[in-house]
Amino acid sequence: LTNNKTLLNNKKLTPRRDVPSYPKYHLSKETVEALRQPTFDAWQWEPNEMLSCLEHMYHDLGLVKDFNINPITLKRWLLCIHDNYRNNPFHNFRHCFCVTQMMYSMICLCSLQEKFTQVDILILMTAAVCHDLDHPGYNNTYQINARTELAVRYNDISPLENHHCAVAFQIFSQPDCNIFSNFDPEAFKQIRQGTITLILATDMARHGEILDSFKQKVDCFDYTDEEHVTCLKMVLIKCCDISNEVRPMEVAEPWVDCLLEEYFMQSDREKAEGLPVAPFMDREKVTKPTAQIGFIKFVLIPMFETVMKLFPQIEEVMVQPLRESRDRYEELKQIDDAMNEVRGFCMNACMSV
Repeated sequence: LTNNKTLLNNKKLTPRRDVPSYPKYHLSKETVEALRQPTFDAWQWEPNEMLSCLEHMYHDLGLVKDFNINPITLKRWLLCIHDNYRNNPFHNFRHCFCVTQMMYSMICLCSLQEKFTQVDILILMTAAVCHDLDHPGYNNTYQINARTELAVRYNDISPLENHHCAVAFQIFSQPDCNIFSNFDPEAFKQIRQGTITLILATDMARHGEILDSFKQKVDCFDYTDEEHVTCLKMVLIKCCDISNEVRPMEVAEPWVDCLLEEYFMQSDREKAEGLPVAPFMDREKVTKPTAQIGFIKFVLIPMFETVMKLFPQIEEVMVQPLRESRDRYEELKQIDDAMNEVRGFCMNACMSV
């Protein structure tokens, strides 16, 4: 792979002319209801069905009607989004769908339409859809250490997230894909700025800074304060981006395998190129339980518990599953440790014979 491969193939930016080119699935009543729940199982659906689900969310939230979005433009835009996610093990279109579906379920669960403007809801949903566009499958650390074209272009500052934003707005710059075409320049500027702010907030290097800022505001949160609202939106997209462990075990666990596969691809490449390797990405050092326990305990639970102060209704359906997932992985680690002890004992016994 050359560094140029990290840059998007411009062919894909050309919108498809054959719209509607994915069949309009009639979403059953059960699917429509399930879509609003954090338990939704995205593994069961084909890309064109996921596209129909995303389309439904924009209609259901009243965004198409309130902002006079052309329904065919919405279809074309979603198709173009799909075409600009790569087939990575983890950072792919299904991940984009899961993050957006979790955002939709949080909007429903937390009654966010009563708290936020419709413009805010549009920004939350659109940032979720676009947040990993054209992800190359190798993280910022790799980009910076390998001095890739993206790292050079963005001066080592959130190279991937800056790229996701740039690709998103390259797509919007095509009239056929511009769902914002009916907005006046000032309103478009607000949407653009809001979307960029949220996508840039998904860089995990900024996790501590963003969560600390939210913690300072949460006890006296003010929905009329623009800074408070922006900070909450940043935390919401962060929650959705890393929300797999909120989902039922059988839905969540395959994502761990996908993530580790992507990590191992990166660490193998780093070893081959003589670059530093993070221990949590090294196939010789990491197991599923060790990969998950620290992340759930020190990243996920503290963030979701902070959001819970504002929205107590997430405790049962989001925070509790995280606690159960932590407990499960801790049990698995104990089993792994016990097995390793037995293995070590056997090896020693064999060697002493």
